[in-house]
Amino acid sequence: MIENLSIVYLVAGLSSRFNGKIKQLANVGKNGETFIECSLNQAIKSRINKIIFVVGEMTEKLFKNKFGDNYQGIPICYALQDFDKKLRNKPWGTADALFFAKKFLDCPFVVCTGDDLYGENSFKILVEHLKKSNEEACIGYLIKNTLPKNGVVNRSLFEMDGNYVKKIGNAFSISKENILGEDHAFSCMTIFGLHPNILNLIENKIKIFKEKNKLNRESEFLLHEAISELIQEKKIKMKMYPAKDKWIGITNPGDEEIVKEFVRNNS
Repeated sequence: MIENLSIVYLVAGLSSRFNGKIKQLANVGKNGETFIECSLNQAIKSRINKIIFVVGEMTEKLFKNKFGDNYQGIPICYALQDFDKKLRNKPWGTADALFFAKKFLDCPFVVCTGDDLYGENSFKILVEHLKKSNEEACIGYLIKNTLPKNGVVNRSLFEMDGNYVKKIGNAFSISKENILGEDHAFSCMTIFGLHPNILNLIENKIKIFKEKNKLNRESEFLLHEAISELIQEKKIKMKMYPAKDKWIGITNPGDEEIVKEFVRNNS
């Protein structure tokens, strides 16, 4: 049985819609905990052995000052997602971000973003899966439960073949008013249970994407897109587990109060 498991948090984003602040470090917990601490407190209940933060230039110093080299006794590693600022306006996206953590990953791992709260059961489900299976895994959230009360958002949707993911597609500008017929669908919120051998496959995908988009200063290769391509090419199999917990994310400054209420009611 596998003993060592890591968790990778993708926290290199620029928080462009958060008034220049780092949204993962917004204080939303009952006792002033930051958003990322609330997520960590959910994750470490699953006996994670190592925490890896993939940081960017804006977040590296802040995260190192906040956490140092461990969180509640669990060692922390930092991987810097870099990019050529002469050619790019921003990093290459979440698939590229995960690749920067490769040197720290010699065991199965959970990877997720740092601006979502997934629920402690989601981490437990993925950890238990990784302990007994060589297949990849993910958590799916009913799309109707991931939409804001007002406004539109983009979501990634699972296409399923039984319990296994067939494809992960994109849905743009959806809201509670316009998801007619899709409210039973499951959304991919970027939380996966993966094995280290997938990293070489993702690296190859990144190289192809960068070559195709080398003149585009804004293009991003998202992790779910890389995984979807690998599934369709039958290079990996991925089982989807429906979420048992509620999900919430933080994107805009006004979300802080909404998240605070959510944390009070769900912890």
